[in-house]
Amino acid sequence: MATQGVCPNPFNGGIPMINVCPTTIASFAFLVNAMNDIIRTSESIGDSCGRVTPKTRSRLIYDFIVVGSGAAGSAIAARLSEVSDWRVLLLEAGPDEPNAAEIPSNFGIYIGSDIDWKYKTSNESYACLANNGSCYWPRGRNLGGTTVHHGMAYHRGNPRDYENWVDMGNEGWGWDDVLPFFIKSENNTETDRVGTKLHGVGGPMTVQRFPYQPEFAQSIYKAAQQTGYGIIEDLVGEKYVGFNIAQTMSKDGVRQSAASAFLRPARNRKNLDIVVNATVTKLRTVKTRVTGVEYVKDGKRHSVLAKREVVLSAGTVGSPQLLLLSGIGPKEELQAKGIPVVLDLPGVGKNLHNHVSYSIDFTLPEVKASGYTPDNIATYLYNQTGPMSSSGLAQVTAILASQYTTPDYPDIQIFFSGYQASCRQQGDVDLLSIGDKRTVRFTAVNLHAQSRGAITLASSNGLDHPIIWSNDLAEPRDVDVLVAGLQVLLKLANSKAMKSLGLKVGDKPLPQCSQYKYLTDSYFRCAVHINTRTENHQTGTCKMGPASDPLAVVDSQLRVYGIQGLRVADASAQPKVVSGNPHASVTMMGERAADFIKKTYLKANGVNNFLANAGNDEYESRGSQSSQDDGGESSENEAGEHSNEGNESSEVTAAESIEPNEQAESSNNDDNADNN
Repeated sequence: MATQGVCPNPFNGGIPMINVCPTTIASFAFLVNAMNDIIRTSESIGDSCGRVTPKTRSRLIYDFIVVGSGAAGSAIAARLSEVSDWRVLLLEAGPDEPNAAEIPSNFGIYIGSDIDWKYKTSNESYACLANNGSCYWPRGRNLGGTTVHHGMAYHRGNPRDYENWVDMGNEGWGWDDVLPFFIKSENNTETDRVGTKLHGVGGPMTVQRFPYQPEFAQSIYKAAQQTGYGIIEDLVGEKYVGFNIAQTMSKDGVRQSAASAFLRPARNRKNLDIVVNATVTKLRTVKTRVTGVEYVKDGKRHSVLAKREVVLSAGTVGSPQLLLLSGIGPKEELQAKGIPVVLDLPGVGKNLHNHVSYSIDFTLPEVKASGYTPDNIATYLYNQTGPMSSSGLAQVTAILASQYTTPDYPDIQIFFSGYQASCRQQGDVDLLSIGDKRTVRFTAVNLHAQSRGAITLASSNGLDHPIIWSNDLAEPRDVDVLVAGLQVLLKLANSKAMKSLGLKVGDKPLPQCSQYKYLTDSYFRCAVHINTRTENHQTGTCKMGPASDPLAVVDSQLRVYGIQGLRVADASAQPKVVSGNPHASVTMMGERAADFIKKTYLKANGVNNFLANAGNDEYESRGSQSSQDDGGESSENEAGEHSNEGNESSEVTAAESIEPNEQAESSNNDDNADNN
């Protein structure tokens, strides 16, 4: 955060709150607009003088190009630019995050806006049937990615998640291997409560509880104790089964996105360029080496070169889409879209999976009232406390084990919604009003999804959304676990603590499931397919795995098989989603990617320290690749003919993959880059 005082180019605040919190009540509109104006000049909230200053365009050539500024990309760009001799470019498709998103109670208000990719799945046979088999997938299109939109819960999953990755052939990704990289990112301000054995201090990402919890949170704790589920102090501690008020990625009552944690502290580095509103549409290649990227900004196409590597951190949808658009993926799919095949890599876009949930809404015998009041606004502006300094009930969660798993590997997560003091007139962003009564929502999540879908191209146009088929709930076990979680919700609702508050089911039976008795297992087995909720923890479409895995896209150092100069580091590379909120695990992957790159290129005692080349047997070509230059006709070779060995030390020269007219344009960019 910048120090108080006048700065030459303060951030303009981004999308105004009134655009996403419309109202017909004049007094409420006044509050929204007044708040928007005040936080624009508040360094403790909007940090208008501490924001990055984006470049208007890129230079001709960089050492490294990072695509996407979410949980992984921001960490990678910041860590690589710690090496002053390396020039790093970070490309982000959207703008900087709005000031209003920094207020924790406003989480979710920008879903559906211009800084949301607004993805939709299609052709679902088992999910979102109330919406004709199409599920809505909001993803952040802004600096910080989806870390600007979610509920901020800090969770790492279960240690067994990472041991499972090792069992799948990913050596070096066990719990003991990844824990240091979680700790490296972390600045935990509550070590007096959670200890230092599993937590770090001094890292860029502050982790702490919100300053405020609604009283109903304590009622949930009482219900958890009465029903035998119990409570825990630390969601990522040695005891991780039970109910918890989660620690969050926030700092003193203000959201801390990946961009605010990693990029703002690095904003003055001369070797880090950040270009926003720049949509990458293609990787540039010479034969099977990535030499740079093409991106569109303000309607114009630009090319930029990478001397060493490009790192894709565009997310579970964006990263496989870029590979496919660039001719890297299943050969038949590429040819069907008229895309020259650079490498036949069958796993690109496959292995798609997600956390899926279902909710029950309840009412309380109290009149619903917005938390966005003059008193709460004044409190928040004064010291960032009160209802606006938290996510309401969303900070309360639980990790539990169903009968389908073992006690040490829980497969159910419980979430809550309500008492959210957002700028929406009704307060809660996604709760429906039930008369004039206060509404709260209990949600059950299956953490161990077995169903798998895929992402494919809709066209060869990099600005079009891909086709997303999640195939959620296709596997019966996914339904079993979800129904077990819903029985937990009913057990909580029937506890003495909840009954004393007058909690009652507010939902009405779905007509599509009218043949089943309401709130029974049979009813829920029907209902979860109708009103399916997705938790937007999409994972797996650029799967990390050994060379023997036909669906593996990257190796254990996140290098794309058969392609030189390219890594993927984001949730798409996780072979299986972690058992909880994934933000921290994705940041960990970004930290590891940067560490792999540093160990590859940094020199020790005057000798290139190519530690990554050890055990390169698995780092072989995966299928057929072309021998043409970028844009030429595909010429397929036998699988395994090409090897990536030694790609880390090779560098591309400025003229290798850029056309003459593009050289002139990009050279002009280079001349002016420092002035923007």
